[in-house]
Amino acid sequence: MIILSSQRSTQKLLELLNKAIARELQVSIQYMWQHVQVTGTNGAIAEGIFRKIAIAEMKHAERLAERLDYLNGVPTTKPDPIFVRGSLIEMLTQDERNEEEAITLYKQAIQVAADEGDYTTRRLLEDILAEEEDHINTFGRLLAGMTEPFTQPEPKME
Repeated sequence: MIILSSQRSTQKLLELLNKAIARELQVSIQYMWQHVQVTGTNGAIAEGIFRKIAIAEMKHAERLAERLDYLNGVPTTKPDPIFVRGSLIEMLTQDERNEEEAITLYKQAIQVAADEGDYTTRRLLEDILAEEEDHINTFGRLLAGMTEPFTQPEPKME
């Protein structure tokens, strides 16, 4: 017996979910290839982080595809454009940009899901959004560590 979703989603929400899947596919491939391509001391530090985040992004794509299928949509198999060339600093700068775009997309999709009363999709998107915010923080910290001299935080004066 097949149970189809009783949830009626708008085309807009289905399109946003597919856009999110395309982005997740993109960055999962992008970060995995960056993991393979980085070199040098900083690359040795970043490669494991790229790999870990690539796997997390693929899991996001899977969760989004499962939800889209439940909502009677058809998940895309085409990733957004992938960036893998350049220096580690160029990679991290691009990765930050990709994560910023994802955060904007997820906030928009969360609002649409909330407007439609689709609490399960909204919760899924909120969970992924929190992870994307963690990813951008990680990339930003790596980038700052390579472009700024190391300094201790100023002590707080009370």
